[in-house]
This record gives sequence, structure tokens and C-alpha cells, in this order.
Amino acid sequence: MGNLKSVQKAFQKIGCDVIISNKHNKIKDADKIVLPGVGAFKDGMKHLQELGLIELLYEEVVVKKKLFLGICLGMQLLATKSYENGETEGLGWIEATVSKFDFLKDRQLNRTHVGWNNILYKKSNSLYNNISDNSDFYFVHSYHFQTEENIVLTTTEYSLEFISSINKENIYACQFHPEKSQKVGLKLLENFVNLKSEL
Repeated sequence: MGNLKSVQKAFQKIGCDVIISNKHNKIKDADKIVLPGVGAFKDGMKHLQELGLIELLYEEVVVKKKLFLGICLGMQLLATKSYENGETEGLGWIEATVSKFDFLKDRQLNRTHVGWNNILYKKSNSLYNNISDNSDFYFVHSYHFQTEENIVLTTTEYSLEFISSINKENIYACQFHPEKSQKVGLKLLENFVNLKSEL
């Protein structure tokens, strides 16, 4: 949904052989899987269900431990459920919820977090090799990911300190858009491409 071509072009820019596909055989053959997306949580889950990808992705990523990167909506869909436009079940790979920003404390902020903002490291990770703490990435979202699990790589401030990237075993995800984040974003994608599976 939304930004597939820009993500593809970003990977191509760093010399990666990448395809856009919802074909089961292509996904099974891939070395790594990226799930990007913009838009509503409910629509994202509906599309995955209609394409028969929920079970396939579970098998490839959760069972077989294929390296995975979720971007923006692709991160949020990993959660147990979202409260966007009612309650919707997510993929449930991570015990987490997705909730709207609470702006009651700061009415000066836009309802949607749009633009450049910095990340703050919570733990070191190979995904951020040669990327300095406090680096700026590009965000576009109104809902944020919340979890109690000890998987948070970075946080970002926007009215509150929210989770901007995570890592759980072979699963990586970021709320920001690396494909729109210029050199630092390309570096993050390059780091993901260079990650080695522990299988």
C-alpha cells in the first residue's frame, strides 16, 4: 500500500536485487522480506488476508526465521491489535498495540507526525552500523507502536517518547521511512541487506 516503488528504488540505489511481488513462490525464494506500507491498519490487514499472505509470511518469517523488515504500516501490522478506526487484529508476531497520538497535552502539534525527526538509541544493533545516535529520519504517521517487550532499538519524541524501531530475533521494523530519509536511510537499508541470518 502506497510506497512500494520508492522502497524498491531505494534498495536498487544501494545495488540490491529486489522485486515487488505478492506471489507465494517469489516470497518463498527471497533471501529477505520487506513489508512497507502507508495507510490504514485495517486496510493493510484486509489486503494481506485477501492475498493469502498472512499464513505464508508467518511460515517464512516466524517459523523459518527469514530476515524481515517492516516499514511504517509494515511495523504496525506486527502488533497484536490496532485501535485505528475501531479495534483490528494484527499479525500478532509481537505482543503490542497501535494507538493514536494523545495530543491533549500539547495542542500546538499537528495530529499527524510528518517530517524529519531524530532517533534516540536504546540499544546497539547492526541495523544502525555507522549511523550516529540522534540521526534524523522522515516520518509520516498518526498512530504509534506500543510494547512491553524488551525489543526497542530507538525512540523518538513527538508530544511523547514513542517507539521508532524494534528488533526481535530475525524481525526488524521502523516507524520512519528509510526510503525517504536520504543518505542515512539508504545506509540503514544497506545494513539490513548485509544482515546475516543466524540459521
